[in-house]
Amino acid sequence: MSVGIPIRRIWPTPADGPLDDAALTALYARADTPRLRVNFVSSADGAVTLDGYSAGLSGEPDKRVFGLLRMLCDGLLVAAGTLRHEGYRAVRLSAERRAWRRAHGLAEYPTLVVVSRSLRLDPTQAAFADAPVRPVVMTTGTAVAPPGLGDAVDLVRVGRDDVDLAAGLAALRERGLGQLLCEGGPHLFGALTAADLVDELCVTVAPLLAGAGPGRITAGPASPPRPLPLRHTLAAADGVLMLRYARDAPDVGPAGAAPAG
Repeated sequence: MSVGIPIRRIWPTPADGPLDDAALTALYARADTPRLRVNFVSSADGAVTLDGYSAGLSGEPDKRVFGLLRMLCDGLLVAAGTLRHEGYRAVRLSAERRAWRRAHGLAEYPTLVVVSRSLRLDPTQAAFADAPVRPVVMTTGTAVAPPGLGDAVDLVRVGRDDVDLAAGLAALRERGLGQLLCEGGPHLFGALTAADLVDELCVTVAPLLAGAGPGRITAGPASPPRPLPLRHTLAAADGVLMLRYARDAPDVGPAGAAPAG
């Protein structure tokens, strides 16, 4: 069981006490069918960054759930701009979380999947060069790879001049990456929403006002609104809220005991 700031379920059924990692894993459990989950942190007034970075909005409870969501996914989807700006490192997990994945028949690490129309990527960035599992880059048929990138990643070309996200997700699922977790950025989230590919949204709301300036968690051309029912609300003792919305309530198997690390 993790120690730190207590997290409790307050809706739909209030929990009697703080949630340990096993209980949190059950609440965010893997589905039996392919699924795309999006995860963001936001200020109370809707900002996606503080001082230019999402890390300024994230505290210990958010990081705890953030780590569990990474543990549960097959593939971690991120836009190239977010990868560069946030300085992504290799996707690694603690020994306890790797053991949990092995015990549940999963690869020891999730696969990093980067969406890039231009292939303006640095193969020496730690996210690629130090990756424990060979990353995948989803790109277009016309993008030219920089020297060395093809040695560091698998290129999946879908679409001629723009990345065909639906075809890309289908290709990932053919690789066995059925449970996908998207960590942004806003333009990728907007494009996935426009293509009607988002099955689930997890939002952490930080108890602060960022003020005018920062963008929202989604960006890009307008698209039709889509219902996404609220499934649970968690509250941390520091005032942070964690909301999970999903198209449906997927059938899930036993979650097992999640580690603390």
